[in-house]
Amino acid sequence: MIYLDNSTSTRMDEQVLEAMKPYFFDTYAVATSEFGYSMGIDAKEALEKSRGSIASKIAANWEEVIFTSGSTESSNTALKGVAWALKEKKGKHIIVSTIEDFPVLNTAKALERQGFSVTFLDVNAEGFVNLEGLRNAITKETVLVSIQHGNQEIGTVQDLKAISEICEEKDVLLHTDATHSFTRLPLSVKELPVDLITMSAHTIHGPRGVGALYIRKDTPITKFMDGGFQEFNLRAGVEDIPSAVGFAKAVELVTEEENIRLKAMRDRVIDKALSDIPDVTLNGSREERLPQNANLTFHYVEGESVTLHMDMRGFAVSTGSACFSRSLEASHVIRGIGGDHERAHGSVRFTLGRYNRMEDVDAAIEAMSEIVARLREISPLARK
Repeated sequence: MIYLDNSTSTRMDEQVLEAMKPYFFDTYAVATSEFGYSMGIDAKEALEKSRGSIASKIAANWEEVIFTSGSTESSNTALKGVAWALKEKKGKHIIVSTIEDFPVLNTAKALERQGFSVTFLDVNAEGFVNLEGLRNAITKETVLVSIQHGNQEIGTVQDLKAISEICEEKDVLLHTDATHSFTRLPLSVKELPVDLITMSAHTIHGPRGVGALYIRKDTPITKFMDGGFQEFNLRAGVEDIPSAVGFAKAVELVTEEENIRLKAMRDRVIDKALSDIPDVTLNGSREERLPQNANLTFHYVEGESVTLHMDMRGFAVSTGSACFSRSLEASHVIRGIGGDHERAHGSVRFTLGRYNRMEDVDAAIEAMSEIVARLREISPLARK
C-alpha cells in the first residue's frame, strides 16, 4: 500500500516508538515528585523535558504548554475555556472561519447552543479569510477569534501575522489550529501575538491520542475537564508519559530538508495532475499552501469511486465526497470556497509523509489518470 493520506494520520516513526518504550516497562510511575520515590521523579522529569521540547519549537516557555489527548481536546479546551472564562467579564461572542476543522467548527456550534453568539467568517475562492471582514466582525463583546493556520483539506495557509495583528489591535484573544502546520511551517509566539495554539502528534509520525495546547501566560481560561490537578490544574487525569515522550521525539525528528522534500512531491502531484489529466481543478492556494497537501477536483467523476479504484491498485487517498462522510454531507471546505456539490464530490486529497518517495507520486498520478479516464467513459455526467 502506498499511503497518501498522511493528514488523517501518519505511520509512527520507529525512533519514536523506541523513545516511548522505557516509559511503558521501566519508568511507569505516575509523573509526580510529591511522593518522593525515584521512579515518579524520573517520570516527572521526562514529562517536563518533553513539554519543554515542544514549547521550544514555537518559542514558548515550557509552562505555557499543556498535554491533551489530541487536537480535538486542545481546540475544545481553547474555545470553551476562554468562552466560559470571559462570558461574564466581557461578552459571549466568538468568531471562526467557515472552513475550520470539526473540532473548532463543532465546538463553536456547541457554544452557540449554550447561548453564545458565533460569527462564521466566509473565505474567498482560495480559502483565505477576508481580513477587513474579520476586523468588522469584532465587537466589544468578542472574546475569542479562532482561525486555523493551515487547512486540513485544501491546504491553504492563512496570513496569521495579519490576523494576529488585527486581534491584538482589537484586544481580542486569538486561537489557531496548527494541527497540520506545526513543524511543517515556521510558527513562533515571539513573532506572532497568538494566544492559544492547537498541536497534535498524529500528523508528524508521532503517537495517536496525544496533543498539546499552547496557552500564553495570563490568558484567562476555565478548566475544561474536572478531576485532579494535573497540567497546571488545567487538564485533569493521569498524564500519558509514553505519548508525551513520543510527541517530543516526533517533533525533534522533523527537519527542514524533509519539508522541502514534501513540498517537491506536492508540486509534482499538482503539476502532473493538471498537465496529464483533462478537466482538473486545484482546490486551495497554489502559493500559500501546506508543503504536504495537494487537493484536486477531477470533474465528471465521483471521488468515492476514484478512492475505491485507487485502493484496489494499492493507493490510499481521501475524498470530500458525501458518500465518505458519516454526515452524508459533501465537504464543507470545498463548499466554503464556493464549490458546488459536483466539485466537492469529485475532490481527492493527496497528503504526503516521511515514508513517501517521488516514484510513489508518479505511480499514483499514472493510476489516477487511467482511473479517471475509465470512470468518465461510464459516467453520465461526462456525457453532458
